[in-house]
Amino acid sequence: VIRHRDVRASYFGVIDKFRLQVSEQSQRKALGKKEIIATLLPSAKEQQQQKEEEEKRIKEHLAESVFFEQTLCQPENRTASSGPSLLTVFLGIVCIAALMLPTLGDLESLVPLYLHLSVNQKLVAAYVLG
Repeated sequence: VIRHRDVRASYFGVIDKFRLQVSEQSQRKALGKKEIIATLLPSAKEQQQQKEEEEKRIKEHLAESVFFEQTLCQPENRTASSGPSLLTVFLGIVCIAALMLPTLGDLESLVPLYLHLSVNQKLVAAYVLG
């Protein structure tokens, strides 16, 4: 049994080596040896406390840097988008046009037959438009 009696946070992550030597009781000649590497790790409770402290330090640092950037940097000239995007408008117009086209099976139409849409195609256009 090997015990670490002086456990401090500064010793966390320190690598220790232990050597085990096996020999007969009557002889001094070693029959074998093995080196064991051990690293002192914090307990789960101590790890949680360290994480909280580190997160607190990071938040404080970020708050200071954001304040610093806001006071030193000039405001950027950004124009806010005041309406829907061009793609959205185009998609809406296409869906409205699709709904206005005749349905398959309408014979009394001046529109060419390849522009007649099925009911399912019109349902998709209505869904996208809605």
